[in-house]
Amino acid sequence: MPGMPRFLTLADVAEVLNTSSAQVYALVRRGDLPAIKIGGRGQWRVEAEQLEAYIKRMYDETRDYVDQHPFVEAEADDPR
Repeated sequence: MPGMPRFLTLADVAEVLNTSSAQVYALVRRGDLPAIKIGGRGQWRVEAEQLEAYIKRMYDETRDYVDQHPFVEAEADDPR
């Protein structure tokens, strides 16, 4: 992303993904989103390149899911 710093805080990542910092922390702790811990207080940082790779993986996984689970019009009419 042009103009983005190389390393982002979890709050920065949450803003980019439009989700919570807690959700981003869970992604990092599960190993879904690679990150590093820096400093004496062990603050998490996500490299912008890793974030972009994660977003691409999520698009690929979603495309695979959609391909394997085609949308059926009846699903949209069924409130369950």
